[in-house]
Amino acid sequence: MPLRSRLALMSAVAVAIAIGAVSLISYIAVRDRLHNQMDSAIAGSRDPGFGLYPEGKPGGPDPADYQPRSPCDIGKGATAAANGGSPGDAVDPTHSGVNHFPPAAVSVTFFNGTQTCALPGSTAVPGQTADLQIEHAPPGASIWRDGVNANGEKVRVQVVANRDPFHPGVFLKSQAYGPIDDSLSSLAWLLIVVSLIGIGGAATTGLLVARAGLRPVDELTSAVEHVARTEDLSVRMPVSGNDEIARLSESFNSMTAALQASRDEQKRLVDDAGHELRTPLTSLRTAIDLLIRSEESGRPLPEGKRTELLTGARTQMRELTVLIADLLELSRPEQAMTVTAPVALHEVTARAVERVRPRGAARDTPVTIIDDLHPWTTHGDGAALERAVVNLLDNAVKFSPPGAAVEVRLANGSLTVRDRGPGIPPEELPHVFERFWRSPTARAMPGSGLGLAIVARAARESGGIIAFEKPYDGPGTIARLFLPGTAEA
Repeated sequence: MPLRSRLALMSAVAVAIAIGAVSLISYIAVRDRLHNQMDSAIAGSRDPGFGLYPEGKPGGPDPADYQPRSPCDIGKGATAAANGGSPGDAVDPTHSGVNHFPPAAVSVTFFNGTQTCALPGSTAVPGQTADLQIEHAPPGASIWRDGVNANGEKVRVQVVANRDPFHPGVFLKSQAYGPIDDSLSSLAWLLIVVSLIGIGGAATTGLLVARAGLRPVDELTSAVEHVARTEDLSVRMPVSGNDEIARLSESFNSMTAALQASRDEQKRLVDDAGHELRTPLTSLRTAIDLLIRSEESGRPLPEGKRTELLTGARTQMRELTVLIADLLELSRPEQAMTVTAPVALHEVTARAVERVRPRGAARDTPVTIIDDLHPWTTHGDGAALERAVVNLLDNAVKFSPPGAAVEVRLANGSLTVRDRGPGIPPEELPHVFERFWRSPTARAMPGSGLGLAIVARAARESGGIIAFEKPYDGPGTIARLFLPGTAEA
């Protein structure tokens, strides 16, 4: 499912849950409110026994001499009067109890355990044995329950005691649930319709909002597909604002810029490597062709010439070996600035000095190396750092005049290599760490122009810096490599 569809669906689901919760709460609140109103209407109706029995009055008959009828007899009398009988059959002639019956909306049924009868205008509700326990309850007590009347309607029932001591029993005041159920049913359908409309509107709105909000993502997707299809890394996304889409666009632009720079660097490395490899390969091919032609023609070369060709081929092979090793070193991806492996820099430097010292001694006039190394522990790649120090020492020995000394000192994380050579002109200092760059005055000397690039890379990977300085006390150059660390073991 597309992202915009998922967002629209999630919006619809969220709105559906919210509307469903609100609708359910509203329905329950209205239902409880209506039920409470029904209970209040039933409880607020007058006592069914009021007016059915005589009360003592000054100068009137003695109530003790009066034998009231049961509610069922009164109900039958009222029914007879309604059918043309005598009104006196309905109620006591001195007390018109008919006027005191509850309103017709509240039905009243008399129940004494054996007899059940509805008062005039009421629909009977069957009594239950448990209803009779209210007879012995304190005055004003009642029982609430649900029931079914004689018409099969569900009703709400309040059970109250009959106050007549001659006819014990209870009155069942009831009201049908029908009107309330009809209102609740209408409310339920209304809430369902409103919910469906709300959910549909939320889904439509969510789809429109998702489409508008994801338009930058669509553009970014198109740009990524274009890069994947054409390998065109010059594509850049417009950045506006500082939201997540803007950050994503900035990240995409940074990624394509880094990839383009990496590809350009790789292309430049290949071009430069091809140019540097061409010279030794041409010399090797020329020497080998001369030797093969001499063998095939049967005309041996002069011994001195043959030895010169073989020595030159060996030298070119050595340069090719060094060049290929340097290329392999530079072709591997750079590691993070922080490396967790501890390295004893003084031990690494000591090993590098021992490796380069024979090369200085092999010159016609030996070049000596003087070292003063103090303990220093840093973090990085020990092999890469050793090779970087070897390259610095090689350069110092190569450019030192005959019989000079190269001074190596390590203190407080600062490694300095001082030579007495011609030095580096100020205009060439910005280029010394570039790949395959060689000073015009040094191009006649052996080398690939990759040594200092390897030194700079090793310094970056270990979080250090490398720089060249001009000595204040004479000719030469000071190479200073600083690596963070500690003097403790």
